[in-house]
Amino acid sequence: MEKEKMNDELEHRSVIGHVEIRADSEDDSESRMLTGYAISYNVQSQVMRDWWGDKFVEVIAEGAFDKSLNERSVLAYWNHNKDILLGNTESETLVLESDSTGVRFDLDLPNSSWGDNVLESARRKDVRGTSFGFRVVDDLISKIEIDGEEVYKRTVVEAELFEISPTPKPAYLDSECHVRSIDELRNNNLDIEARALLLELEIM
Repeated sequence: MEKEKMNDELEHRSVIGHVEIRADSEDDSESRMLTGYAISYNVQSQVMRDWWGDKFVEVIAEGAFDKSLNERSVLAYWNHNKDILLGNTESETLVLESDSTGVRFDLDLPNSSWGDNVLESARRKDVRGTSFGFRVVDDLISKIEIDGEEVYKRTVVEAELFEISPTPKPAYLDSECHVRSIDELRNNNLDIEARALLLELEIM
């Protein structure tokens, strides 16, 4: 039976400490370009819980967003506020590139009052990270042991990226974790061990 599609709600995660002003010369005082990694690949999250309270960790496999980056536009907002648009991949004010580390971004801040505010926050190093909004297309559920306790491991194999958001207060990984029951996801995986082995071989 075909695996059911994931919950249609957007999920949000955070990457802390990966935002800086790109220096185009020795003097970066004129630069309005923010750069960093919005997403990290192959990094295990802290322990999270699904809606039903089951514990799990999450890993985003290398290249999970490659198809999405080629097919859809992505928006950049300030601090999750959709009224403050900072950039768009369609206009190339936001450039995203997937490499072996993750999804890197270059964000050309607008010449506006909110653009100036973001720039000043970045120069003061008040911007502590980025959050990203995504929808899972395909994932893999397995089990691992952490501190003597067996927990589920969710590997995001493919996902659609909708937005990134530089922010001074990155949310904790589990604060907006709208993932369906891990038990339900597990039951939709046809053969957990076989698929886990296949994924390991593919990403090695």
